[in-house]
Amino acid sequence: MKRLVVFLSLIAGAALAAPADAPPGNIKPHYVSQRGNEAFLREGPSYQHKVLWVYRHRGYPFLVTASFDVWRRVQTADGTVGWMSATMLSDQRTVLVTGKDRVQVHAKEDGGKVVGLADPGAIASLRTCTADACRIKGEAVDGWIPRSRIWGVTPDETFK
Repeated sequence: MKRLVVFLSLIAGAALAAPADAPPGNIKPHYVSQRGNEAFLREGPSYQHKVLWVYRHRGYPFLVTASFDVWRRVQTADGTVGWMSATMLSDQRTVLVTGKDRVQVHAKEDGGKVVGLADPGAIASLRTCTADACRIKGEAVDGWIPRSRIWGVTPDETFK
């Protein structure tokens, strides 16, 4: 009987250790955004894991690459990877403007009138995407931006 107890203890111990070492859940990578004004990126999928970064910008986009229970492994535009509680994330799509200079936002997908300028690091809601451009909406601007200047959509993703 002692052997059975020891064996069960080993199984129970392995089960308790599973969250940190568990293989990520099978999910299709997809983009989400930060729900509140503050979100904690942790090194593992539990509140006991160390906080790596604190994000303080509602709407910041993340790429979800795996899940474990209520935790999501996310990646940021700069390649940082960590775990966030799903309660800190929203399915609302946003994008991050990239590059070193301001980029023009146009009234039409193929150009036209300039309706605004977007600074690198700006966050905007994502409305629709074609092969070359995406329609975004920010605080004072609603228009089209080249896909090459945003992070938050997959290369082949198009939708209306």
